[in-house]
Amino acid sequence: MSGSALYETFARVPLAFERGEGSWLITETGERYLDFAGGIAVNSLGHSHPHLVAALTEQAAKLWHVSNLYQIPGQSRLGERLAETSFADRVFFTNSGAEALECAIKTARRYQYVNGHPERFRVITFEGAFHGRTLATIAAGGQAKYLEGFGPKVEGFDQVAFDDIDAAEKLIGPETAAILLEPVQGEGGIRPFPTQSLKRLRQLCDKHGLLLIFDEVQCGVGRTGKLYAYEWAGVSPDLMAIAKGIGGGFPVGACLATEEAAKGMTAGVHGTTFGGNPLAMAVGNAVLDVLLEEGFLEEVSRKALLMKQGLAAVADEFPDVISEIRGTGLMLGVKCTMPNTKVNMALRDQKLLAVPAGENVLRLLPPLTTTDAEIQEALARIRAGAASLSKAAANGG
Repeated sequence: MSGSALYETFARVPLAFERGEGSWLITETGERYLDFAGGIAVNSLGHSHPHLVAALTEQAAKLWHVSNLYQIPGQSRLGERLAETSFADRVFFTNSGAEALECAIKTARRYQYVNGHPERFRVITFEGAFHGRTLATIAAGGQAKYLEGFGPKVEGFDQVAFDDIDAAEKLIGPETAAILLEPVQGEGGIRPFPTQSLKRLRQLCDKHGLLLIFDEVQCGVGRTGKLYAYEWAGVSPDLMAIAKGIGGGFPVGACLATEEAAKGMTAGVHGTTFGGNPLAMAVGNAVLDVLLEEGFLEEVSRKALLMKQGLAAVADEFPDVISEIRGTGLMLGVKCTMPNTKVNMALRDQKLLAVPAGENVLRLLPPLTTTDAEIQEALARIRAGAASLSKAAANGG
């Protein structure tokens, strides 16, 4: 046995952080790293945001957990605010994105069941998707590396190539209940679905009596410069899963639904012990306080443009390292010419943290509160990392 009692399921970087300040992470020895990984798009307001810290500590001194046997005022408040600022009428709180997706899938199947179509349980999904690590969500994602060794794939998921709407239409049959996708694929390599594709999927769902489910666990909650990525296309789903950013670092997820889509979710058909607990709700409400401040999301878009232009300049200078910049808002992807793991290591040597993704992409997911100066600092470090890789490659390294 190794020196740790932990499962060996993570290939962890040999770095441990003691504290965080805004966009920065600090090790026990005082080394400062610019955190543009954001706990994989989780730390939406950076580290130790004073409003979030105050909300959590104030609630922690009062009440942690009562379960959903009782009314939880903070949950009612956050649910109402999420409904008011989205397409949704109903909200179910969870602890994670995978649980929010499980709820969305169950809600879609239950909707068809109460409408007199129990045979409709299948969900069409798209290649490159990542929907979570439960048995149902790895089946929905369809990636062989996550399915291998866990027995038969959970029945009911049919996958087509990314953005192949013709193939999706052909797959619709008498057992189809819903279509599920990430408006911007995160782990898939920062791949946005074109507006036209989302519009067509909405039309297909309306025509065939299907529910449209958006997974905005990574791209939602201000990450793209609007509260939700679907707003850019002007296409509303029937169900949506959110998590990550809504907790700002505290485990919170939610399934959002229209009144119609949620009509089968009656007392006793679904539940959670911890979901929507007072601590999580205090933090979720605090995150929304900041995100909904006037001008906040416009600032995200402005900073995103600054960063994207800076990255494009680095890509132009070092095409042997970076081939393309993609993404929306502060959900940016650097498509690498050389292996993204190598580029990621070079950035870490510059004390800048990023996250690898599919299609040989590196994700940059800074806090939505990052400053112009921090963006310029990040760009300088990315340029330095690219320069060192380019020089090594020229020297045959």
